[in-house]
Amino acid sequence: MGNWLDKLLRVDERALKKIERSAKSVMAYEEEMRALTDEELQAKTPYFKELLANGKDLDDILPEAFAVCREACWRVRKEFPFKVQIMGAIVLHEGDVAEMRTGEGKTLTATMAVYLNALAGKGVHVVTVNEYLASRDAELMGKVYNFLGLTCDCNLREKTTEQKQAAYNADITYTTNSELGFDYLRDNMAQSIKKRVLRGLNFAIVDEADSILIDESRTPLIISGGERANANTYIYADRFVKSLNKRKDFEIDVKKKTCSLTDSGADAAERAFGIKNIYNPEYNDLVHRIHQALKANYIMKKNVEYMVADGEIHLIDQFTGRVMKGREYSDGLQQAIQAKENVKIKQETITMASITYQNFFRLYSKVAGMTGTAKTEEEEFEKIYNMHVTPIPTNRPIQRLDDTDLVYGTSTAKYKAIIKEIKARHALGQPILIGTPSVEASEVMHDLLKKEGLPHEVLNAKNHEREALIIEQAGQMNAITIATNMAGRGTDIKLGEGVRDIVDPTGEVKSPAGLCVIGTERHEARRIDNQLRGRSGRQGDPGYSRFFVSCDDELMIRFAPEYLRTLFEKMEDEALESKMVMNAITSAQKKIEGQNFDTRKSLLDYDDVLRQQREAMYSQRDIILYAEEIYDTIYSYFKTVAKSIVEKSVDTSDARNPYLSGDLLKKNLEPKYLPEGTFDSTGYDEAPIEEVTEEIAEIIFNQYNKKRASWPKEAVNEVEKMVALRCVDRYWTTHIDSMAKLKEGIHLRSYAQSDPLKAYVDEGWDMFNEMIENIADQCVNTLMNVQIRMKTPEEIEEEKRKIEEAKKQAEANK
Repeated sequence: MGNWLDKLLRVDERALKKIERSAKSVMAYEEEMRALTDEELQAKTPYFKELLANGKDLDDILPEAFAVCREACWRVRKEFPFKVQIMGAIVLHEGDVAEMRTGEGKTLTATMAVYLNALAGKGVHVVTVNEYLASRDAELMGKVYNFLGLTCDCNLREKTTEQKQAAYNADITYTTNSELGFDYLRDNMAQSIKKRVLRGLNFAIVDEADSILIDESRTPLIISGGERANANTYIYADRFVKSLNKRKDFEIDVKKKTCSLTDSGADAAERAFGIKNIYNPEYNDLVHRIHQALKANYIMKKNVEYMVADGEIHLIDQFTGRVMKGREYSDGLQQAIQAKENVKIKQETITMASITYQNFFRLYSKVAGMTGTAKTEEEEFEKIYNMHVTPIPTNRPIQRLDDTDLVYGTSTAKYKAIIKEIKARHALGQPILIGTPSVEASEVMHDLLKKEGLPHEVLNAKNHEREALIIEQAGQMNAITIATNMAGRGTDIKLGEGVRDIVDPTGEVKSPAGLCVIGTERHEARRIDNQLRGRSGRQGDPGYSRFFVSCDDELMIRFAPEYLRTLFEKMEDEALESKMVMNAITSAQKKIEGQNFDTRKSLLDYDDVLRQQREAMYSQRDIILYAEEIYDTIYSYFKTVAKSIVEKSVDTSDARNPYLSGDLLKKNLEPKYLPEGTFDSTGYDEAPIEEVTEEIAEIIFNQYNKKRASWPKEAVNEVEKMVALRCVDRYWTTHIDSMAKLKEGIHLRSYAQSDPLKAYVDEGWDMFNEMIENIADQCVNTLMNVQIRMKTPEEIEEEKRKIEEAKKQAEANK
């Protein structure tokens, strides 16, 4: 193990030295660029574009292009990227993850990679976690790109189709991960090219890459419509699980956060719902609702995973503490929680389009990421995204003291010690940031500080509107700030006047200068702890961090070894500070990280089936949308229908000797595809299947062509495209919903000793092939029966008159 680790470190060291050499080649242009006039510097952009047009690639022009952007940053923003920032930009250009500590200037780092890649003219997307950051960075850095002759825009949720098209047509587009993903899904539901906004997925730089590509990868983006199950079914399931005996009717796996019925619970369900065998496939929906009700009642915690406000359930991002606006749990879990909390149940909707971030970002030609903490997830970045994680050195040495954890037997003793620590540091004027894992924990701290008369601010999912203001003040003298999971906040905490110079005359308080970070609990992911620590000690500032842990903490309950529990029972208010405990905590975190990776990998295995199907359908849609005419596509539908007709016309009454029946062929063709009495079935009995299929395709297609010839020429393509798109969308939506239902019940196959994933793959593709046949059949049937009538000039004039009248009426009502 040690040898493997040493080898990995040597590889990282060699890679870093290579990157450093490239950075020095950029810095070698410094004096040359400084000597250029603004006009000469700006002329470099068309010069680079010409080089690319003449066969050079981006790597060839990287040193000079980076140097140009670096100089532009100084002239426009009075910010000059350091060597380590150039190194970070090189990592981004190479399509990898740059791990840069908080305060090291990731926004400025990205500009060089963005500028270089934007020169190719295919668009660069800079992806952030919220619209505030997207708008801020587009405004700040857009001036640099504009100075260099490139266009920059910001894509926001409230923008119109036309505004979004303009944003994506810019050389550089700042946007959020969710809006970008939803735009992709909406584009693939558009009925016209004019309604599409994206122009291709070329290069994306993902800020807070671990949050978006790792943490959020399990939550699919979903566009829903229509309605499915009756709300009462969730209420019945909720009442049922609340009536169960916790000791014998269901099992809770605390480590995996799952609930499942025992045999006793299954018997209780059969009695309660009046059925014989609950694991019969016809009861998949019922089993699913019961499992979701169990999860809602015994796994999902109020003010931790979600909160209730204004009679609605709001999701809380576990890694940032923010309310996730517009997001809901899928697969009926949202409705199960609504039933649990006795709020109005919104009907579960049908999924019309869906994609995970894992599969969405893999559609790009190149993806890069930047974050303060990614090394602990290196294996996942490598295996899922083929991205290497490169830690970038800090510009100045880190001065922060990261103290060892203090572990207590109870949460009461822990909080008592935290308050004592806060009071000692507050008395010196040191600003303190208290990191909590949930809204619930932040409110416990709030009550304790209030009781002690200590003024403080609270930053959690309930008051995120004041976020920027609270963060701005968090580094000032005497400031006390409680924050739920600081990851992804995107705003640096800058130290106020005098904070760097605080001293403790008694010498009892360690590192009294700079920002003090106190963690009230260890997070299940090590990098979230590292992100909290990283809020202190930016750019060589002094600082201090320490975690306070108790045996009552979630992580300790789930994973602490028995010997530690025994040890804690003997302790009262004493703190334990030992390497053994630290190792146990780190081991627990690694276990959870491993489980979460396995879960995400499993999700990807299932989602890969839908990914392949999605790509096939979206490709089919693009052909229909972009082709001038789809005559060949329509003919392929007729061939699919002909194949299906011939297969249905095989007489299997004698299982040992099936044969093609002319009578069955006639029955299947008339009158659905051909007029009654027009098909002569003579000579088709026992004819070769392939030859007959080709012949039938020609016969019904010729029948369609006769009808098609009577349509106005200007309407033919429009009608065929409209019919084809509607058929594709209708059956694709139904298929997505069917795949979701299949996935919901597939885990039950393990009871029958079959592999759930294999069953999902096999049945999923069978369903897909059936959908393809249904699309072809519906499209052919519609085209064979559609009637077209062109409007008369008089009708057109009447429509124009009505529109004008409506406009006048609208003006009069203003």
